[in-house]
Amino acid sequence: MSAIDLTKGEDGTGPVTANGMMPLWAVSLGWELRRGRQVILNGQIRDRWWFEDRPASFQWLVAGVLEARGADVVGWWDPVAGLTFPLPDHAERFARLAANPPPATAGDGGGGASADDGRHASRDGGEAPAGDRRQPGARTRPGDRDAVAEDRPSAWRDGGDAPGDDRERPWRDGRDGRDGPAGDRRPVDARTRRGVERGRDRSRLLSPRPAGPPRAFEDVLALVHRIAASPEAATAFVFQDVDHHLPPGQPESNLGYLRLRAAMTDAVTPRASLAGRRPHARNAVLCAVGDVGRLPGWFHQEDPRIATLHIGPPDPSERRLWLTWLRDEFNGAPDATRQDIEALVGASDGMSGWEIEALARTSWLRGAPLQRPDKLLELHRLNVSVDPWTQLDRETVARAADVLGARVVGQAKAVDAVAAALQAAFVGVDFGGLGGARPRGAFFFVGPTGVGKTELAKTVAELMFGDQSAYARFDMSEYQQEHAAERLAGAPPGYIGHEQGGELTRRVQERPFSVLLFDEIEKAHPRVLDKFLQILEDGRLTDGRGQTAYFSQCLIIFTSNTGAEAVQDLLARSGDEVPYAELEEHFTHAVEEKFRSIGRPEIYGRLKPGVVVFDMLRREHVVKITDRLLGQLTESVRERHQVELVADEQTLHPWITGRMSDPERQAYGGRQIRNELEPLRAAVVAHFLARRPEPGSRLRLGIGAEGTPWVGTEEGGG
Repeated sequence: MSAIDLTKGEDGTGPVTANGMMPLWAVSLGWELRRGRQVILNGQIRDRWWFEDRPASFQWLVAGVLEARGADVVGWWDPVAGLTFPLPDHAERFARLAANPPPATAGDGGGGASADDGRHASRDGGEAPAGDRRQPGARTRPGDRDAVAEDRPSAWRDGGDAPGDDRERPWRDGRDGRDGPAGDRRPVDARTRRGVERGRDRSRLLSPRPAGPPRAFEDVLALVHRIAASPEAATAFVFQDVDHHLPPGQPESNLGYLRLRAAMTDAVTPRASLAGRRPHARNAVLCAVGDVGRLPGWFHQEDPRIATLHIGPPDPSERRLWLTWLRDEFNGAPDATRQDIEALVGASDGMSGWEIEALARTSWLRGAPLQRPDKLLELHRLNVSVDPWTQLDRETVARAADVLGARVVGQAKAVDAVAAALQAAFVGVDFGGLGGARPRGAFFFVGPTGVGKTELAKTVAELMFGDQSAYARFDMSEYQQEHAAERLAGAPPGYIGHEQGGELTRRVQERPFSVLLFDEIEKAHPRVLDKFLQILEDGRLTDGRGQTAYFSQCLIIFTSNTGAEAVQDLLARSGDEVPYAELEEHFTHAVEEKFRSIGRPEIYGRLKPGVVVFDMLRREHVVKITDRLLGQLTESVRERHQVELVADEQTLHPWITGRMSDPERQAYGGRQIRNELEPLRAAVVAHFLARRPEPGSRLRLGIGAEGTPWVGTEEGGG
């Protein structure tokens, strides 16, 4: 199959699939050139591709396609290197064109050579090449000679000094050195030699240098415009990263874009080349940018002769080609089957060609064979040396319910459900071929307020990752507006804050092993929930910068108080003996109706296995939570003042139990217990201000018959 004919039939009909000649977007580029359109290539222009069964850079591939389509000269301009020529002998061909530029003819744009070209020609006096803008005796920029030295023809690859220039010699002719009679040769001293060298440097500075290829954007563009507007030569030029050279939004950039568009639209059809290749429908003047959104809209949207061609990541057929070529580079390649290759084709969705090549190296660096695509991709994407999941102690995971239950009081059902999910994540058993793609666990905590939902999430982070900083909380009450959805994954390109990425994606990219808590999810806008749908299904989310965050090592927890407003009515009807089964049914139904009302039942369908209903605070739970809060108060007094504070349980327990038996207070859960204990903390503060207890003394804290807190020495009560 040739580089020209990549279709199924002679008439150009039939499906086109990836083959070893070039990627599909390169085929589309060839078709657009044959239609006579100029093309703006945008997207992954820094990726690696292939051309004629060999891996190739983007520049080499595009240059090869342009040459295959009939271009005798292929030039490439970018802000760093200036004008270069990727293919052999093309620099010499361009030199001949630049020395004898062909006459321009009026193209189908009606403009022919631009007025800017005529201005340059008159300025040069018609003698110097159109690309040479230097006047005799003018100071030349150093970069004009060095940036593209390896691509210059012989006339441009000389040392750059004037012909006949002397290099340093230990002996000088007396007339040159002015140190003796004519013809008398003798050594010169260091001072005389330095004077001679300074004089020679001054004369060299003012002497003209051999003409080289134009480097400045305006000079290159003027010459390209003139050459492309003539049918005497089949040429193609690519301007890469022009959006960085002409920043959008600046008035001075508009003139540059106008000149570039004129060069693109004024190009004409070249005559057939001597080599017999079919030339382009018109000389090609192309652009290559990473993001077409950085270009002015009018630059390409107002002219039907200019088309945009997006370059995305390789599709499955193209990834299959890459993996077939690189199969022997992977660890475990001798034992790999076709099914293993196909599994990796599916698992590498969204990866670039460069990443697929790096994936082969990762398989050896991390000891992950080709037969384990899930593990291989996980190690490649996360790039961490220690996996906290593998560092967990098996015994600790086995007794996870006891550890969690010690911190979260009165939630046996919720603790057991979370512990079971953690144990399954540790063992690594799941449905599907790529168990590592989705998050390790996804829970939906629902129940009365203040019963330990947030505390359980913190405890899980500390248990699994050994650090509470692995826990990250996102308050969904801050995401009530529709545009707030962009805060999670970042603003789209072109908007303020685009370069910062999203709050959620940035967090996961920095710490892939995390417990993510999305608190009060019912307050978020429905568009925010769409982001979570992708996370739960695919385990990844791409931010506005194009960088992907992978959630395969995260635990995701949603909390909701949906249905909590009815708890007070349930307590009023049944007292504090409301069965857990009745609470579970009530909250499960409330959550399902909530997702139906906002039009997102599919999210509830994915979360339903992880829905955990928290129990209300029972009488025995109130006492345990009270003792824990009083213990924290005692520890604070001991640490700050070296005073022992002892709680009088005989008076405090009945008092707090009676206070929390009120259905209105009970509906607020553990937060209300802390509110009720606030007067006791105020009494301790007042005692320290009035009495100033000595370090080492002991105080007793209790409650009077009328509910008044008291603080006294341990011997006397109040």
